[in-house]
Amino acid sequence: MVSQLDQTAGFSWPSIIQGGMGAAVSDWRLARAVSSIGQLGVVSGTALDTVLIRRLQDGDMDGSLRRAMDAFPYPEMAARVVNEWYVPGGKSPEKPYGLKPLPRIDMSRSDEELLILACFVEVHLAKEGHDGLVGINLLEKIQLPTLPSLFGAMLADVDVVIMGGGIPLAIPGVLDALADLRPVELKLNVEGADRAHAHKIEFHPGTHVSASQQPLKRPYFFPVVSSETLAKTLVRKSSGHIDGLIVEHHSAGGHNAPPRRDGAYSERDICSIEKIAALSLPFWIAGSAGSPERLKAAKDLGAQGVQVGSAFACTEESGITFEIKQEIAEQYRSGKFEVITDFRASPTDYPFKRVDLKANSGVDACRTCDLGYLRHIYEKDDGSLAYRCPAAPKKAYMARGGAPEDCEGRRCLCNGLLATIGMGQKRRDRLVQPLVTMGEDLSFLDKVDCGESGLPSAEGVINYLLS
Repeated sequence: MVSQLDQTAGFSWPSIIQGGMGAAVSDWRLARAVSSIGQLGVVSGTALDTVLIRRLQDGDMDGSLRRAMDAFPYPEMAARVVNEWYVPGGKSPEKPYGLKPLPRIDMSRSDEELLILACFVEVHLAKEGHDGLVGINLLEKIQLPTLPSLFGAMLADVDVVIMGGGIPLAIPGVLDALADLRPVELKLNVEGADRAHAHKIEFHPGTHVSASQQPLKRPYFFPVVSSETLAKTLVRKSSGHIDGLIVEHHSAGGHNAPPRRDGAYSERDICSIEKIAALSLPFWIAGSAGSPERLKAAKDLGAQGVQVGSAFACTEESGITFEIKQEIAEQYRSGKFEVITDFRASPTDYPFKRVDLKANSGVDACRTCDLGYLRHIYEKDDGSLAYRCPAAPKKAYMARGGAPEDCEGRRCLCNGLLATIGMGQKRRDRLVQPLVTMGEDLSFLDKVDCGESGLPSAEGVINYLLS
């Protein structure tokens, strides 16, 4: 199979894809910096509706969000969001953030609009001022926001959709249909569901756009794979065309594919690049790929290049707070940097890379499920659906039929990751502690010019990789 992109006259694939790290670590500023230099900048689509309303509650001090909303083709929709969430001058630091409703299958129209607008704003701002490619990264495991999120990004003319954290067989066909403004649906993963019950979510673009809306550009689709078997399955059984692959090693930050044998990774968990190349699709290698040597090795194996996350997460432009980035760099330079592959932390049950900070020593101060992106959907005895999260209080989880052992070792990723970008919720006069994820290889810090801040720039990372 040959990617449709390769048929475009004069098209040149980027050598570097900047990882789409959530929540809002890969924000529009980082993606725009990377794309403006000719590589593929990527925004994270995770929890963007919450990110947007917290930025608005913080006052949108430079006016970027409202400028992007002025470009949104349906001003009434944007006005409703601004009127509800914008706080001129920003909320008081002592006041907690206002919360939107938790994600649900029967999502209200206003909740869909918030997702559409949030993804439009992020992609639009990332695309400002250059003609480079911009992508958006979503997790297959987080299903409820997926359809309106994709549509909002497509309204902003997103170039690439990247998706990992599962087997996104349905997404290529969804992109085809959304481009033509046709209704779409997505089969839901439901715990304990009777095989006779087909649960799905539906989304109709016509609910939100006018009859005069022109068809949209269909973005390219790059699923993230960790094995040649998964790659073959996606290529052969997906609902539509796959344009490229990102082949990820388990040393990458964030969520990793589970090992084939419980508890430890081995040679069996390393993808065969030769078999990936035989699929005749463009591909990029990810996971400890942040060096010019790894970029050259990837190209020698037939890859277009590499996807790099941690090096960009440490840049001045990334969404992580300056203090946390500085502490990570200091940990590395003092020889104290340690990445823990935590098999229990994530409610998704996927292994999760985390780094402990001095401020919290790995202690999670949050057991309140008030964002709900990683809640599990389960079927009750009467066939109806309900929600529970093993990172929520154990008593609440057990009241919904969950087993107590499921709660052991869990972390509230939703709140912890938002705290990492400076949007931590305040409860009982305490801020939720950050939860930091990072890849295992930070050796680029020894070789990239970090200047007075001690942190590299996105341009500096790219120049280093291409050297």
